[in-house]
Amino acid sequence: MRIIRFVHEGSIQLAAVNDSDQIFALPQSDFLALIKEADDREISPLQLVCITIENSKALSFNVDQLQLLVPIEAPEVWAAGVTYERSRDARNYEATDGRLDAATFYDKVYDAVRPEIFFKSTAARTVGPGGNVQLRSDSVWQVPEPELGLVLNANGEITGYTIGNDMSCRDIEGENPLYLPQAKVWKRSCSLGPAIRLAETVDNPYNLQIASRIYRNGQLAVEGTANTSQLKRKLEELTEFLMRDNELFDGTVLLTGTCIVPPNEFTLAHGDRIEIEISGIGTLVNQVIGAGS
Repeated sequence: MRIIRFVHEGSIQLAAVNDSDQIFALPQSDFLALIKEADDREISPLQLVCITIENSKALSFNVDQLQLLVPIEAPEVWAAGVTYERSRDARNYEATDGRLDAATFYDKVYDAVRPEIFFKSTAARTVGPGGNVQLRSDSVWQVPEPELGLVLNANGEITGYTIGNDMSCRDIEGENPLYLPQAKVWKRSCSLGPAIRLAETVDNPYNLQIASRIYRNGQLAVEGTANTSQLKRKLEELTEFLMRDNELFDGTVLLTGTCIVPPNEFTLAHGDRIEIEISGIGTLVNQVIGAGS
């Protein structure tokens, strides 16, 4: 069961989408209100949704016809890095000018007890499905990073899964690790969506297929696939480190790292179209706009 937000007749609507892609309107104002009501009634979110839509009629349109919004206005988005071997290799390439014969801090964090976790975005900097992600003006090597996102409550419990795009400047990050915030955080540098898959409906989060496609001038320019089975870290491990001596807010999203990195000679350009698909969640689509657009 997936939860979406969309605009219908001038108002924002929450809805549930079943595995047959039928859409059922929900009365709650947003995802957090759904989770809170389920907690108050001491039932699971899935049980609440099923009770709500039991005698409801499916809406007469499909998801592709909707003006989708970001499925949750996350107060904070955090991200984990170097959680896949491919990501470690890419970071090493950035930091060593392509010389992979030198061990770096990325090797160390890949094997360390403590993972890399960094602040990524706020609600104001995050766009939803169909929105524009923006390039940074002082970078010449920028890529999307397709990631599984964990939707957390204040206690660090995973309430759902979504798709995240952690836009990154490989040249800025590779120049100096202290530049990581500038390589990761700027306006419209993060996107989430198109839906939140309720956590209890995911049998195995370590067997989700991820695909990424980048189109330029209508032609497929870059494509890659991965599976969350390739994750080096457990999801609960990442969440536990995020919670250490930290205050979590309901609706916080934690992106879990990427295993899909475009070729080293590739950089995003104005007009590119990014598609990120994760099995059971959907496809997050965003257009790329240039700095200052």
